[in-house]
Amino acid sequence: MMAAKAGIYQAQGNLEEAARSLPEINWPFFPWHTFVTKMTQLRLERNYGELIRLLQTRVAQFHFDLETDKATDEVVLALTQHLAGDTAGANVSAEQARNTFEEVYKDRPDNLLRLEGLSKAHALMGKKELALKEAERAVILVPRAKDPLGVPSLEENVAVIQTILGENSGAISTLARLLQTPYDSPMYPFALTPALLRLDPVWDPLRSDPAFQKLCEEKQP
Repeated sequence: MMAAKAGIYQAQGNLEEAARSLPEINWPFFPWHTFVTKMTQLRLERNYGELIRLLQTRVAQFHFDLETDKATDEVVLALTQHLAGDTAGANVSAEQARNTFEEVYKDRPDNLLRLEGLSKAHALMGKKELALKEAERAVILVPRAKDPLGVPSLEENVAVIQTILGENSGAISTLARLLQTPYDSPMYPFALTPALLRLDPVWDPLRSDPAFQKLCEEKQP
């Protein structure tokens, strides 16, 4: 409940109150949906060192029911290392995740978890064409009408990859659609908001674009 409260404050851009709602507990060993709140807080605070430490502890010591869950954490670790400027570390973490996704899903190339995980891993490894192809393939496979809450999360993944790879106009267009869409975000406790766009370093490469700056403005009721 406290993590959910913190997630609401994060969506509003109130990091100080969000921090007060996150007690100091053994975060690396919490379930994913709760751990996302702590990860989001540290990323929004740009506390990369602490977030990397937590993720490395989780990857090394947490009991994962599925290898792909561990690989998902490794992708998040790679993204955090990328944001921190550790290109070599990000490449190692991304490669480990890629190997797991490819091995587990070698007979299911169109599995959505495979495509989403591999697309991020490949983007962080600098494999532009492959990353975009996988991310866009995941979106094409499931029409929004079939899963209106889940499919936009795949579109959010496309926006992240477009941003990593310098496809800024495409990323901004994708984000504009997502701000108008209720959905379950894989990156945040809730869906994307203008406040999260303003604060999250993931979107830093887009900040100089007036179209992105407009997305960051709160809409008045």
